[in-house]
Amino acid sequence: MAFTTDASRIRLKLLCAATIMAFVAAPAGLAAQGALQPARSSEAMAVERRMDFGVFGMAAATVRDSLVTLARQQLGRRYVLGGTTPDKGFDCSGLIRYVLAKLDIAVPRTAAQQEGVGATVAKDTAVLRPGDLLTFGRGNRATHIGIYVGDGRFIHASSHAGQVVESRLIRPPARLIKPWRGARRILAGADSVMVASSEG
Repeated sequence: MAFTTDASRIRLKLLCAATIMAFVAAPAGLAAQGALQPARSSEAMAVERRMDFGVFGMAAATVRDSLVTLARQQLGRRYVLGGTTPDKGFDCSGLIRYVLAKLDIAVPRTAAQQEGVGATVAKDTAVLRPGDLLTFGRGNRATHIGIYVGDGRFIHASSHAGQVVESRLIRPPARLIKPWRGARRILAGADSVMVASSEG
């Protein structure tokens, strides 16, 4: 139930932000149709734009926080190859897909496919934001994926641990630890909450 409430609240905020943007864009179109519009100074319009970007920035932060909350609520769920639900268990990409779907963000099914979603982010914890996807693996494709939650940590469904766990991103190399390949941002920057498009 908490998931539905969280997701509904976020969707409402995003809808409000989009509505504000529509109203700001509307005067030019209405003027072209002959509708009466009150005169507005360029300073007033600049303030409106800053307010719009502020609303979108707040919404983006809210979505990122919600991704972290939803991911943490899955800690301890058992690892199951091919698993996509809390009741039946998760594999790594199933966890990502489940959490993002709760916020109406659709991503492909496998880690290799999810690696192509969104925008590339530098492999630098100073640049990462909560909600970024982290990819892992050897060779030319991702074989593992998790969600960055801040403070150099990420949540993932670990086959080695047998459950969803929170781990340090920077760890000593080990045979069972797949190397960190990169990061993907599925939420745009501070001034919007658009889902970035897939690169392939």
